[in-house]
Amino acid sequence: MVMMLLGLALFVGVHVVASLRGLRGDLIARVGEAGYRGFFSLVAISSVLLTGYGYALWRASGPALVWDPPMGMRHLTLLLMLLACICIAAAFIPSHIRTRLKQPLLVGVKIWAVAHLLANGDIASIVLFTTILLWAGYQRASMKRRGMPLPAAPSGWVGDAAVVAAGLALYLALAYLFHPYVVGVPVL
Repeated sequence: MVMMLLGLALFVGVHVVASLRGLRGDLIARVGEAGYRGFFSLVAISSVLLTGYGYALWRASGPALVWDPPMGMRHLTLLLMLLACICIAAAFIPSHIRTRLKQPLLVGVKIWAVAHLLANGDIASIVLFTTILLWAGYQRASMKRRGMPLPAAPSGWVGDAAVVAAGLALYLALAYLFHPYVVGVPVL
């Protein structure tokens, strides 16, 4: 439990620091752009690994169930994860989907968190996915408050087709490779 909570605290903390432009600017002035990016990346990656490992340890110690999700929630989660993967792909490919969602990566993360809250009723999952959902909400509000520029819509629809194809590929990779072999829980 402690390892996952420490990982989550580091993850949220480093991202909150990055969203506070004054503090971020001071840090860049002290250590330089490359030093800041390197340290940010090191802490962010370490926090994800620490969170994942801590989550696995916490769940392996015996899940403390808060509620037992009905089977239908697992099917809904599969559908929501397809939408989340398409949103995440839209963050990296110029498209009308990207323009419409404004911050598609954060939209995808929110959908991912809600989907996993619906399918998991143990306390470790509830803590993990609720924290990530709240963090994504904070990030979205922070970007809106800062007036982050929004992506422009491309002229054609090729990008949208590419987003859907990339989202489907990500979905299949997560379902058939990542989830059963890394997480240890087959979803299909």
